[in-house]
Amino acid sequence: MSQLAILGGKPLAGKNKKWAKWPVSEESDAQLVAKITRSNRWSFDGPVEWEFAQKFTAYQGAKFGACCANGTVGIQMALEALGIGAYDEVIVPGMTWQATAAACVDVNAIPVLCDVEPDTYNLDLDRVEAAITPKTRAIIVVHLYGCVTDIDRLLRICKKNNLFLIEDCAHQHGTFWKGRGVGSFGDVSSWSFQESKVLSSGEGGFNMCKTKELFYKLYSLRNCGRPYPADPVVFGLKKAAPMDTALQSGNYRLTEWQAALLLGGLTRLDKQVKGRDANAIYLNSLLAQIPGVKVMRRRSQVTQQSYFNFAFSIDADDLGVDNRQFCQALNAELAMPDEFEPPYEPLNGCGLYKPLSKTRHHLGAAYKKAIDPKRFSLPVCEDANKRTGVSAHHQILMNSKADMEIFAAAVKKIIDNVGELRGVTPGEMKKYQGLAR
Repeated sequence: MSQLAILGGKPLAGKNKKWAKWPVSEESDAQLVAKITRSNRWSFDGPVEWEFAQKFTAYQGAKFGACCANGTVGIQMALEALGIGAYDEVIVPGMTWQATAAACVDVNAIPVLCDVEPDTYNLDLDRVEAAITPKTRAIIVVHLYGCVTDIDRLLRICKKNNLFLIEDCAHQHGTFWKGRGVGSFGDVSSWSFQESKVLSSGEGGFNMCKTKELFYKLYSLRNCGRPYPADPVVFGLKKAAPMDTALQSGNYRLTEWQAALLLGGLTRLDKQVKGRDANAIYLNSLLAQIPGVKVMRRRSQVTQQSYFNFAFSIDADDLGVDNRQFCQALNAELAMPDEFEPPYEPLNGCGLYKPLSKTRHHLGAAYKKAIDPKRFSLPVCEDANKRTGVSAHHQILMNSKADMEIFAAAVKKIIDNVGELRGVTPGEMKKYQGLAR
């Protein structure tokens, strides 16, 4: 009989095993939401929104910040605030959620897809430097999953080439580089509060920036083109913004209810991040001892690491199986349907990133050719997605230290019995156990 649960063996964790769930809330969150409901003060520039905005900005060590509708429009507004638009080139990692690149196309810029490091899934800065042209205006760095780009080197590259830096921090609430929060290094940063994120309001976003001039522009862009009114006064800006800071825009605001959930989540964030980080360090120490497994690299400058996903890779050539087979087997051992999965699809072949499908992007033959994602080669991204990468949502790191040992034991069990998986497709595995779907 097979030893592996995916092929009919006994799972390492029983089906009744209770794993941590996400998102989480407390009674105080519900009370604040109810208070807002009764207050009839539900929309933008409310007291709860600005209380959260100032506290979150201070936590990450930035100067100015404002809520917005979601992380996607946060990137778009960052580009617009920096004056980036038609035909400007913006370097973007090839492994990221499609919105990072789509936001560039939405302002008529050209996303230039760049490959990533195999041991962090973050921008390969050698390739970034090679991709810079006279048309390049900015770099969008995505500190992906549970790793951080070499921020010091990236800042030097931007300074040398007179480029703007936008930090996509959708995965990094509570990460610190040399004791300073990510999102405070770039000219503008963008954050997501979508339900799966480590700080969540179901949907929502945020921008941080370095100067009051950029803050004025971001405020106007999120608020239908209105200038900052200094009512209420935030970040010490006591005078209303000049009218020439107002920019044509739409409604990208947040509600007071969402801000209430964020304010409650912020009170728990640091403790949760520290707990996940400690578990990730321990889990990585266990996985590093297993042949055929490679853990992600943690840069020495990282003083606190937040995790949207926990990731590692397998030696697919040595093991004789790919990551889809491996993930399905791992989910079965842990009674976790679909929890472990390959990392993001590369943007040059991503089913959600289809810039040529929208008529608004048909600016001419040259532009159409420039934004075609298939023109980019992303071998590291492709290998991670199709063969070697394994990732799981951050809620796995919210379990106990003993549970980290169960995760590692499940990986080792699969490695020890990997011969049973060879030649069995993920589709065929579904015949053997009821967890796969």
